[in-house]
This record gives sequence, C-alpha cells and structure tokens, in this order.
Amino acid sequence: MTVDRALTRLVRDESGRVLAALVRITGELGLAEEVVQEALVIALRRWPDVGVPDDPRAWVITTARNLAIDRIRRRRRFEERSRVLGELAALRAPASPEEALSAYPDDRLRLLFTCCHPALAMDARVALTLRTVAGLTSEEIARAFLVERTTMQQRIVRAKKKIQAAGIPYAIPDPAHLEERLAGVLSVVYLVFNEGYGPTSGDLGLRVDLAEEAIHLGRLLHGLRPGHQEVAGLLALMLLHHARRHARFVDGEVVLLEDQDRALWDGEAIAEAMPLVEAAVAGRPGAYALQAAIAALHARAPTWEATDWPQIEHLYRLLRVRVPSPVVALNHAVAVAMAHGAPAGLAMLDALDEPLAGHHLFHSARAALLVRSGRPDEALEAYRRALELVGTEPERRFLERRIAALVT
Repeated sequence: MTVDRALTRLVRDESGRVLAALVRITGELGLAEEVVQEALVIALRRWPDVGVPDDPRAWVITTARNLAIDRIRRRRRFEERSRVLGELAALRAPASPEEALSAYPDDRLRLLFTCCHPALAMDARVALTLRTVAGLTSEEIARAFLVERTTMQQRIVRAKKKIQAAGIPYAIPDPAHLEERLAGVLSVVYLVFNEGYGPTSGDLGLRVDLAEEAIHLGRLLHGLRPGHQEVAGLLALMLLHHARRHARFVDGEVVLLEDQDRALWDGEAIAEAMPLVEAAVAGRPGAYALQAAIAALHARAPTWEATDWPQIEHLYRLLRVRVPSPVVALNHAVAVAMAHGAPAGLAMLDALDEPLAGHHLFHSARAALLVRSGRPDEALEAYRRALELVGTEPERRFLERRIAALVT
C-alpha cells in the first residue's frame, strides 16, 4: 500500500477512533487534535523512507500519545497533570495502541456527549461532533447545514473554545442529565449516517464507512438507553436504509427503490431492525420512530406494487406534525402521489417551490410526477433544473439518462 493511500484511508476511516482515544488519554480535545495532526505530518515525512507500518492506526496513536506526553511534561503545572502522566506512562509501556482502544469501546460515545454538551448551541454541537468524531471535513458539514464553509469553520472553532473555557468534561453524563443530551447526539449520528448513505458530492454514491460508523454509534447508544423509543427508532431507521446498500447502485449507477432487486437487501439487518421498530412506535412515536416505521413498510413489501402506500402516506402526515420541514413535506407529497395519484402529489409539491428551489431532489421528484401526469415538456425542464443543482456523479448520470429518455 502506498503512503498516500494509507494516510487517506487512515484519515477517512479511522480519524474518529484515533482522536477519541487521544481525548481519553489527554483529557483535552485541543491537545488531542494537535498531536494527532502532528503525528500524521510525521508519518507523511517518514513513511516514504521506512515504509508503511503493518498497523498504520496503531503507529499514529503511539506517535501522538508520545507527543502528548512530551507536551504535558513541558508544562509547568506538573502536579495538576500527575494523574494523566501516570496513565500515559502506564499505557506507553505494556499496552499496545490496539489494546488501549479495545479497553475503551465507548471512547467515541464519550466524545459525542462532550461535543453535545448543553453549554453549546445545537448547531455547534452537531457540527463539532461531525468534525471530531466522524472526521467529516468542514466542507461536508457545511453542505449538510446548507451554509458556507467559512461559516462552518468559524462555528466549529467557537465550539472548541467554549468547551475549553467551560471545562466541559470528557464523559457520558449521569442519568439525571442524560436525557437532555440525547437529542443532539441522535441528530449527529443521523447526519453522519446520511452523509454515508447519500453523500452530497463526489464520485461515490455512498460511503459505507460513514454509514456503518453511525450504526455502530447507534448500537452504543441503544446499549446505553435500551428502553428509549427514539434511540431504538434511529437505530432501526439506519439499519433498514443500510440494508438496501447493495441494491441502490449497480455498476456505479443509481437504482431507484421501485427498480431495486430486493433479493440483494440485507436480511440480517432487516431482521435486527424489526423488533426495534415495534419498540419505537409503542405509545406516542417520535420522528425517528415514524421514519423507521415507514422504512419497515418498504422492507416488508415483497414488491414495489405491493407497498402499503396509504399507510406510508398516513405516517408521513404524522411525521409532518413532529417535524414540520420542507424536506418532510416533499416526501409526504411523493407518498400522496403514490397513494392518491400524481396530480394530488404535484399540487403539494407546487407549494414547496420556494423553500426547496435550490434542492435537486425537489425538481427531480417533481419531474417524475410530471411524467406520470403526461406533461413531458414540463418534466424535461424540471429534470434540467435538477441537473444544474445535483452534487454527485452517479445522480448526475441518472438525471442525464432521464433527460435523454424524454428528448428522444
């Protein structure tokens, strides 16, 4: 493996685990970030001469940990750092970096709760955690929030300073304060999953690493709060969506749900999700539980034609009460079209033109309904507008095929 490839894979796939391990060791987010970055720079300089180590992640953790030891020792306040130094010295001697990681399987969960502390604004909590735990770039996070990259960078920097100034601990909160922290953590995990399930830019149709990272965090949260409906709902929702990963793209091309080979769906993931859905919808279901119930109806349907669209439309109507957003309204309109005819869905979509004018999925969905309504010229115009706004190459090629089919 080349140096560039090894470092790219390390940063993309392992940055969250490495950073979380260093935060646990040092107790400081800022210091952990500094030594991890410095260790990566050292790797970039040394590995071309000595070769890529057998375990690149372990090498970076060891190097970063030793850098942290040196920095702490240079500080004057040795007494306050004596406990940390003792832990670092113990870790340096007998334990391998992999052993140190496996001893703390919830490092990233602790870091999640640190970044989602109520002292931070909700948008800052989500952005900071996406950056530190999941390793998303500022640009990826900015796209998820629909803001400029510089705005997002400033938001993240301010959040880090607030953590340091407020002395926010690196720990899972006690039961009395756990509930107030869950909403931000669940939002983070779902945004991480969505960036993996449907990246907003690039050549890839999906990033399995991010989606599976989010599912892993969801399982940790469910282990922490097994009776929480929204935790169960989110985990079920992610499992059901991820179960379709092998059928969503064929030879790099987008395959719509209606055309997917359901034999390729992950039966084990669906089986794991179904009991979670049942637990999540008991009583008064929340937003994640309702979305999981919708996904479960798709998973249960043997064919596209057999899908229970009236029930899905009903669930989306409930979801709009819980989450009155334009995106939810868009999905509701599509469900209405499937349950009650394309004209009914189009009427709902027309009311969303202003809030969703800059989203390619709105124009693509509208084009599909226009085709079903026998209005090909308007559909062509809508597909072309969607093509102007799309961010990923697989979706771009999909839209180009739709346009070509209408032109010929």
